[in-house]
Amino acid sequence: MAGLTDMARDLGNALARTDQYQALKRAVSAADDDREIAELRSELENLEGQIEASLRVGKEPGDEIKEAYENAVGRLQSLPTYQRLVASQANFDKIVQQVNQTIMRGLEEGAESRIILSS
Repeated sequence: MAGLTDMARDLGNALARTDQYQALKRAVSAADDDREIAELRSELENLEGQIEASLRVGKEPGDEIKEAYENAVGRLQSLPTYQRLVASQANFDKIVQQVNQTIMRGLEEGAESRIILSS
């Protein structure tokens, strides 16, 4: 098992050195430093709380709250810093998906092998 753990750590280290991960780190940092994003996140959390409170008591949230929520989401999504964050996350997710597909191919090939490795 230690060998697998070492390989997993090495894979994590390799992923951390990719351009896509480095771009994601920069985008996350920029989003964390963006005051407008912070304000919109706070506004959205507040609105989500109001929506959840309405739903908990079996009521449909009011149109005003729904509109405010949709408006805040739209403003957040229009911010260039947020758009860079989403794009960076999508690019890194593609790399992780490729890695997962490669692991799955390895599992399929390993399952067909007659050689059993000790753990």
